Amino acid sequence: MDDYMVLRMIGEGSFGRALLVQHESSNQMFAMKEIRLPKSFSNTQNSRKEAVLLAKMKHPNIVAFKESFEAEGHLYIVMEYCDGGDLMQKIKQQKGKLFPEDMILNWFTQMCLGVNHIHKKRVLHRDIKSKNIFLTQNGKVKLGDFGSARLLSNPMAFACTYVGTPYYVPPEIWENLPYNNKSDIWSLGCILYELCTLKHPFQANSWKNLILKVCQGCISPLPSHYSYELQFLVKQMFKRNPSHRPSATTLLSRGIVARLVQKCLPPEIIMEYGEEVLEEIKNSKHNTPRKKTRGRTR
Repeated sequence: MDDYMVLRMIGEGSFGRALLVQHESSNQMFAMKEIRLPKSFSNTQNSRKEAVLLAKMKHPNIVAFKESFEAEGHLYIVMEYCDGGDLMQKIKQQKGKLFPEDMILNWFTQMCLGVNHIHKKRVLHRDIKSKNIFLTQNGKVKLGDFGSARLLSNPMAFACTYVGTPYYVPPEIWENLPYNNKSDIWSLGCILYELCTLKHPFQANSWKNLILKVCQGCISPLPSHYSYELQFLVKQMFKRNPSHRPSATTLLSRGIVARLVQKCLPPEIIMEYGEEVLEEIKNSKHNTPRKKTRGRTR
């Protein structure tokens, strides 16, 4: 801790505290996560996994890892500080005023880019929610908080342990079924719905009723002024059968999201997605869903 000066607390949770710190020699600001280390060895190893996973992630839409260290029974993870707060704060600040569609899609595209990166590395985030999506003053969106993340043994593997925040948990987890990266897609859909309506897609007066609503998968439609393409996108992400939900790569290679990818990433990062995806992006206009209209009968 000698290299950092604590400026203030910026968050608190079951893990411990999040602090805004300043590096003594460079004067650069960072976010520091202070995690109380459990007494048991196995639980301590689980706490260390977040730092190990975060260190593997290098992407403009993922909160950057600087270093981690242990002192006085705590694990400290030093990360990039996002000076624009988080999406949950941003949604609350709207006070009922809806976001414009182009802003929603720009943020959502950046989220998809971050999620696609971790899925390619066989990592499930497992706690994607508006509070874990961070913003910078220059318009960048970054996925953070890998405290619940899990590294899969292979791309086809499934996880079974319940984790997550109830409002964002997909039906397969509530039904005690094995799940894969499509669970993150459901959670991403919940955030997209939140950005469009400023409220959770599933709301109830008890956890039992909330779980029931999630498992039924019925959501109220988006406000009518949003485009058909955006409404179609939301519906695809809320498919009850996980295999019917699009992957992050599919989201990035088709329709309205595909057309924004090159605006959201520097050229050297775009190449990460390979020729196949870039070719699909070029042809995305052929894959864009169109609203069906009835012809007149004579």
